[in-house]
Amino acid sequence: MRYLLILALTFLTTNGYSQSEIKNMEQRLTIITLGVSDLKKSTEFYENIFGWEKSESSNEYISFFTLNGIQLALYGRNELAKDATVDSNGNGFKGFTISYNTKSEKEVDQLINNLRNKGVKIVKEPHKADWGGYSSYVSDLDGNLWEVAFNPFLPLDKSGNVKN
Repeated sequence: MRYLLILALTFLTTNGYSQSEIKNMEQRLTIITLGVSDLKKSTEFYENIFGWEKSESSNEYISFFTLNGIQLALYGRNELAKDATVDSNGNGFKGFTISYNTKSEKEVDQLINNLRNKGVKIVKEPHKADWGGYSSYVSDLDGNLWEVAFNPFLPLDKSGNVKN
């Protein structure tokens, strides 16, 4: 009886996998999905304001933008909450920001001026940051915060990918 109990507990804690079969998640991201209030308007924002190209896998229910190694997806806020089985109500700071890192302070200034000219809400003007970089914040149509920053401690390759 004791052997069966140990066997059952082992099965329950490993879902039937041996310890050598249990793997950790690989250290990577595949897709960041933003729940948006109006998919059409949000897609137009990313296409026309940021100048990004929508992926062919997009459809009337979801928009994908291929970035450097990952995808940004836009999906209806209520539908995304329903899929995750959570309440879609929420406001204020969302507890995360998305960062776009540049290769210089000058590039931050140029991008922010370009976005300002396109009517984007500048949440925080470019400034020297306490952590030693130079950053600014803008908001998309749903209030998602994008940090546009130069980080001298974060080397980027020619494609804008973080170097290890």
